[in-house]
Amino acid sequence: MEKTAFSPADILLPYDCGLTKWAVVACDQYTSQPEYWERVDQYVGDAPSTLRLILPESKLESDGVDQEIQKIHATMEQYLQEERLRPVEDAMLFVERKLANGKTRLGLLGKLDLEEYDYSKGSGTPIRATEGTVLSRIPPRMKVREGAPIELPHIMVLIDDPDKKIIEPLTKDVNRKQMSKVYSVTLMENGGRITGSLLSKFQAQKVQEALAQLGDQKRFEEFYHAPGKPVLTYAMGDGNHSLATAKACWEKLKPTLSPEQRETHPARYALVELVNLHDDSLEFEPIHRVVFGVEPKKLLEAFLAAYPGAHYGEGEGHQITYVLAGERGTVTVPNPTAQLAVGTLQNFLDQYLEANGGKVDYIHGEDVVEQLASQPDSIGFLLPAMGKDQLFPTVIFDGALPRKTFSMGEAHDKRFYLEARKIK
Repeated sequence: MEKTAFSPADILLPYDCGLTKWAVVACDQYTSQPEYWERVDQYVGDAPSTLRLILPESKLESDGVDQEIQKIHATMEQYLQEERLRPVEDAMLFVERKLANGKTRLGLLGKLDLEEYDYSKGSGTPIRATEGTVLSRIPPRMKVREGAPIELPHIMVLIDDPDKKIIEPLTKDVNRKQMSKVYSVTLMENGGRITGSLLSKFQAQKVQEALAQLGDQKRFEEFYHAPGKPVLTYAMGDGNHSLATAKACWEKLKPTLSPEQRETHPARYALVELVNLHDDSLEFEPIHRVVFGVEPKKLLEAFLAAYPGAHYGEGEGHQITYVLAGERGTVTVPNPTAQLAVGTLQNFLDQYLEANGGKVDYIHGEDVVEQLASQPDSIGFLLPAMGKDQLFPTVIFDGALPRKTFSMGEAHDKRFYLEARKIK
């Protein structure tokens, strides 16, 4: 069989616990809404939950974070000893997520080979980052992963399968009959419902063969009109920094292993969900910005000064809407050098905040931006959505997008932690 980077994994599934309290949303959501995580904490109470196995990103830089991480590692060990997590070996799962909006997102759960991935700028590996990776965000996350006996995935990786030949056919009755359902649960906090089914060995093999065809050099060059370009089969959707952290941990561990150990060590892989870019449910939502601890008017004047010909009001070029207490308007940047409006804004914000101080947060949803930007010394920027069709060609020809360019759906639609995998 032709080799591809995605394969079945030894997946740990929760046993003998209420799955609605067990499964919680990705740790990088609701970073400016601590009340969300407080509400989840109260709801979960003393019940077994992945909430006790993750560190919400809002706590990454808080006091006592090291004790928090020790507690997480201890709870992981406890759940393993109690057999709260039980293995399904050499497994590939078909995941169906009924979203709050009524649409269903389809995915495949398995492991990716980190040897086939490089998050650095200009990388030509089959697995690639779609946005700039902020290197300073990796070490704090490494602390969580390095001492952990298991990983829990919120990573979603995209494949470009417009003909829907790989994942979508699994919904047919003839294919469902070959699978066995392993979980089905209603998710908390408007998360919808998720069902996981175990593929037969034959089905998993067929998936891998089809993925290997996607990664065929000749097919790739013809499909993207990209002669001589390195093949891109797997593009990061969600969890870019989580996969980068897994890679950084693996590179640190690798020199301590023999060549034989490197071939099979579980830390060489990361558990991910594979989703088709062309999935009917998949909508690219813009990720907006809110800047705190600045003088809004001064920042806007600096924004206009940073780009020749930039002006208030609509016009030709990149149009960026700003929101502050009692005011909403538009800035237009003509003849932009960046491909996307988000690049024009982000390039300016990076330089401005480095020189003047302040903090930027990345927000899903206009309503949240308006709420946060109404606070003193704050300003919000609303960005347009990016077309799905632009993703693979932009990464192939231009390299990674500016960070936090797009999001796959609203915060409550993100991947929930449910499955796990041993990495030691």
